[in-house]
Amino acid sequence: MKQDEILLSVQKLYVSFSTEDGDIKAVQDVSFSIRKGRTFALVGESGCGKTTIALSIMRLLPAGQGKTISGEIIFENQDLLKLSEKQMRRIRGNKITMIFQEPTTSLNPVHKVGNQIAEAIRLHQNKNAKQAWADAVEILRKVGIAEPEHTARAYPHQLSGGMQQRVMIAMAASCKPALLIADEPTTALDATIQVQILNLLDRLQKEIGMSILLVTHDLGMVSEYADVVAVMYASRIVEKAPKGQLFAEPCHPYTRGLLQSLPRLDVSAKRLEVIPGTVPEPLYFPAGCKFHPRCPTGQKNKRCRTVEPELREVQSGRYVACWYAPGYEKR
Repeated sequence: MKQDEILLSVQKLYVSFSTEDGDIKAVQDVSFSIRKGRTFALVGESGCGKTTIALSIMRLLPAGQGKTISGEIIFENQDLLKLSEKQMRRIRGNKITMIFQEPTTSLNPVHKVGNQIAEAIRLHQNKNAKQAWADAVEILRKVGIAEPEHTARAYPHQLSGGMQQRVMIAMAASCKPALLIADEPTTALDATIQVQILNLLDRLQKEIGMSILLVTHDLGMVSEYADVVAVMYASRIVEKAPKGQLFAEPCHPYTRGLLQSLPRLDVSAKRLEVIPGTVPEPLYFPAGCKFHPRCPTGQKNKRCRTVEPELREVQSGRYVACWYAPGYEKR
């Protein structure tokens, strides 16, 4: 990947939180890059560290709590982790925006939605109140709201979940960001509305030319909308590849388990397989490969139980962290 094609580069990111019971290692040695105008998906079960990475990029991790963060998050030749809060405010909500899981908790219940969108426009685009309101109405129209003038004057509780999510997307897209982070953007929405929201994000991406970091556990969503996929397990990326390669030939046993657990319409397909065991608690990660207690191969091999494999490139653009992945030992 050429340097001028990269919008965001995360390198050796570590995030931990100190508690009375010990250190919670939420993110360990995570590296990836997002190309301009492309969609990069972070996939994994709840608690694997996906949202922590997104909040680290936005510099929105809660202060205190014994938080420790290290590594680099390079955006437009700046390390976001080294910026002052004042400098970060010029980027957050402007060049980098985020759609959170629950719009009901992200929208201010005592302000009209049009005012909330206009506030971001006034703050980052240096427009007066009248211009910002007009832009807010226009962006509501662009996200598919039939009566944008009426909706702009509504309070969040007067809107359905799907409408609230469209408002959140309108707010995130109002300043034409270079990067939009979508953290489980269709949570709690029915299937029809989910498709509408994802198609909307896809259309806005093409219109604005923005990159998208899609944070999700939904592999069906990833198969439709992502360009590159990184699979996370217990704080680390265990496989990263272009979407077509990853779905056609998954290398890591965890990735294979996720894909085998997807329901299929083919009536001749075997019954769904499950991954045995559970995700380990961050305070009690096992030694060696963190997936080895749930992996038939890992349980039989001492190296899997004692030495954690690093993420290595095994083919052009394909990375995996597994001692027994094809080509791993040759690198």
